[in-house]
Amino acid sequence: MTTKALLQDAIRERTLLGDGAMGTQLMLAGLEQGNCGEEWNLVHPERVLAIQRCYVEAGSDCLITNTFGGSRIMLNRHGNADQVLAINKAGVAIAREAFGEKRGYVLGDIGPFGGLLAPFGDFTEEQVRDAFDEQAAALVDGGADAIIVETQTSLEELQIGIEAAKKAGAPCIIGSMAYDVTLDGSTFRTMMGVDPERAAEFMEEHGAHIVALNCGTGMEMERALEAVKRYKNVTGLPVMVQPNAGKPRLVNMKILYDESPEQMVKGVVPLLDAGANIIGACCGSTPDHIRAFRAAMDEYCESRRSIGQGVMRES
Repeated sequence: MTTKALLQDAIRERTLLGDGAMGTQLMLAGLEQGNCGEEWNLVHPERVLAIQRCYVEAGSDCLITNTFGGSRIMLNRHGNADQVLAINKAGVAIAREAFGEKRGYVLGDIGPFGGLLAPFGDFTEEQVRDAFDEQAAALVDGGADAIIVETQTSLEELQIGIEAAKKAGAPCIIGSMAYDVTLDGSTFRTMMGVDPERAAEFMEEHGAHIVALNCGTGMEMERALEAVKRYKNVTGLPVMVQPNAGKPRLVNMKILYDESPEQMVKGVVPLLDAGANIIGACCGSTPDHIRAFRAAMDEYCESRRSIGQGVMRES
């Protein structure tokens, strides 16, 4: 059996397909708003597994673990601080099981700690560092192929996450920022005022292997394309994108996103042309969105092969 390539090497050979939203899928599976979805890794692992299997069946090459709020600080809000190791290791094991015989990549998820660092907030850098160190170690010990430090808005918290992943010995580290489109629509930056160029440079400086974006306000396919181009203007690192499935709407007291798979998939080829290395989706996306992405990516690759073969025959 051949050894699987490191994620950062594999994506330089071909573009990989990520997965879609987890939170909205958990709610469809019965998770009540405000409850701890990460706890389901222990109490309802079969439901988490079913969601991730749907993404694998749709064509995902990469799965993000159900550990977005898996740090001690986040879990403590639900009375689960003593379950950090178990929840994170189970998250990796479930994603691995979802792949079955497929040689996919499991990305261990570290989301924001959910507050502000002192002096603006109540948490010290040491508290956040300890929480991220503990979570990253659990994910790597569980066998994650990479750590993704995602939905970040400040460089300070991002750095703590990247350093935790390095300390844990993560084979690959992904930094992923959440951007908001400005009111005038002219650009986008994080809630803490970080623009994509600065974020990409910072991630490269601090040892990330892949620069990424996910979530945010107004960060749909067109803005994701712009972010890829802006990242690539300042770094040679591979790029991962996870745009939202349109804009959220409140319908019958439920949040729904307004971009169908047929609408969202129109942005896949431009992302491929721009050089995106991993393409997935974020809030509101479903296995149907990912299935449409897979078809578009396969058709794109086939057309490129046909063009290449035609050029070879002509020469």
